[in-house]
Amino acid sequence: MSYTIKDVAKQANVSTATVSRVLNGLSGYSKETEEKVLRAIKELGYMPNAFARGLVSNKSNTLGILFPEVSSQFSSKILRGVEEAAHELGSSVIVCNTASQGQRTMKYLELLSEKRVDGILFVSEKITEEYYKQLKSMKVPVVLVSTESYQYPLPFVKVDDKHAAFTATDYLVKMGHRKIGMIGGNIEDVIAGQPRVEGYKQALANHELSIKEENIKHSKGFSFKDGFNSFPDLIKSAPDLTAVFAASDSLALGAVSSAYRLGIKIPDQLSIIGYDNLPIAEMAIPPLTTVAQPLEQMGKVAAEMLFTMMSKGIIVESRIMPHSVVERESVKRI
Repeated sequence: MSYTIKDVAKQANVSTATVSRVLNGLSGYSKETEEKVLRAIKELGYMPNAFARGLVSNKSNTLGILFPEVSSQFSSKILRGVEEAAHELGSSVIVCNTASQGQRTMKYLELLSEKRVDGILFVSEKITEEYYKQLKSMKVPVVLVSTESYQYPLPFVKVDDKHAAFTATDYLVKMGHRKIGMIGGNIEDVIAGQPRVEGYKQALANHELSIKEENIKHSKGFSFKDGFNSFPDLIKSAPDLTAVFAASDSLALGAVSSAYRLGIKIPDQLSIIGYDNLPIAEMAIPPLTTVAQPLEQMGKVAAEMLFTMMSKGIIVESRIMPHSVVERESVKRI
């Protein structure tokens, strides 16, 4: 049997208005009355209608999160952190897969507006003027994750991509390598593509090593396929390399697979370091040395920032998260 708020009021011997105030955390009743209402709810197994409660409180108790590729290990780790924080704070999460180059971003932003979400997490995609106007019109807090905007005043949670790429390249130098190549993502990507190349070049410059453009291969993206296809071109143009920095774990593992096809042994003949520390990095053969982003923690911190903005109506400070090298077996000291 499905019970209504009237049944709860009758069971507790109070008015329906009092039950509504208890459900929505409003004032105007005694502790004794609250206990009576909660006891009646438990006895009847009453389930409040979330939409109806939202009409009263003007809150939907839902967050929207937009990913460019929701099925990736990168996205799943961030989502795990977001859902942990959301669950602790009594909210649900609506997940949107915007697809490559944000083909469906506007469609999902409009959907989230219709669903009256309380806040939005925008992951790993550039904020365009069109997106910003839509977000601003929704009048809800927004936090960027693994991306940032120099143009629009939106708080973010991310690793310093340039610094992390510097750390990866610097690690290879400290392992004795002097001829270091790079497989990067899309060079037009100002969020992750350009900064990671800049970090690689900065590390070489700091060690007074030559920077050669033929030692860098830019891909369309950061996928396994991109790494697999870029690696032969890199080795052809720079056959004397002893190490490669790949700007994502997927790129790195694509390169490892391509190296296997070419008969190049990792790390005996060539060392490779990745970027992200995805679960697959530990499963690879050989296990991949990589620069770790604390993706799950980034998701949790971003959600907590969003809840602070929602509850206090303030703009929070952006957060740069720490990165670190996770040593495994794909880099050899020479």
